[in-house]
Amino acid sequence: MPAMRMKATRPRITTPAMTMRMIMATIMIMMITTTITVITIIITTTSIAITTITTITTTPMLMTTNELPRSEAWGGMTESEAASLYRLMTWLSPSFPVGAFSYSSGLEWAVEAGDIKDAASLRGWLAAMLSDGSGFCDGVFLARTHQATMVRDLAKLREIAELAAAFVPSRERQLETTTQGRAFIDTARAAWFSPGFDEFIAACDGAIVYPVAVGLVSAAHDIPLAPVLHAFFHGVVSNWISAGARLIPLGQTDSQRLLAALEPVVSATAIRARDASLDDLGSATFRADLASLRHETQYTRLFRS
Repeated sequence: MPAMRMKATRPRITTPAMTMRMIMATIMIMMITTTITVITIIITTTSIAITTITTITTTPMLMTTNELPRSEAWGGMTESEAASLYRLMTWLSPSFPVGAFSYSSGLEWAVEAGDIKDAASLRGWLAAMLSDGSGFCDGVFLARTHQATMVRDLAKLREIAELAAAFVPSRERQLETTTQGRAFIDTARAAWFSPGFDEFIAACDGAIVYPVAVGLVSAAHDIPLAPVLHAFFHGVVSNWISAGARLIPLGQTDSQRLLAALEPVVSATAIRARDASLDDLGSATFRADLASLRHETQYTRLFRS
């Protein structure tokens, strides 16, 4: 029996080009498999997930708009309104360095004379001063100063400043309001300078009383009049109550009750002062004016007015 022959096979020669084609084919198969897997995941994704992806994608677009919307983070305030509130709270707070704590506006003599002896009598005295005395007049001067500054009426601004300085009933009250006015302007200008500020100050051409200073500075920073008036009256009344609490004396809780009780008077006086003209100026609190005069010769004094 003849021997069987084995058919010899030629060895396959693999060239570099063939190896590269095999690698590319493998990569293509892996990419196709991955694509099918991703499509399957997207198809099985719930509508909630799709909605979440859409929200995340569109939020940055809202943040890049040129128009600044009212932000929920500010509670409905714009950035400009928030800045105005911040400045008013700073300028008219007890910590602002105008030295208001050292003046009582004649309250010290009224306490010694027996006109003010408890929270109820202090409330009546302050309500009268606010609505029918120096409080209302100061509010009118502030409002008209604010108006003249906003329209850059320098002649009117000078007229108001001169009238306000001449309207103070006593020497100590003159010292009180002009010293605070100068301190208010100097500090506000140093920390929050505004273009045209020096021009407005120069137009007053003389001593600047406190309400004129507040009206001028707030208008120079484009802060609306209504919140300025409310903040101003709140600061003035708070200082009066602080002086009364040290003189009578009153506790902290009674002082806050008194401030709360005067809130309607503050609001009503702010509205009247906003709408009043210089022809509406006038005071009927003769006893309070007398107290500021008598305080000059008072034997024992804690306050400068």
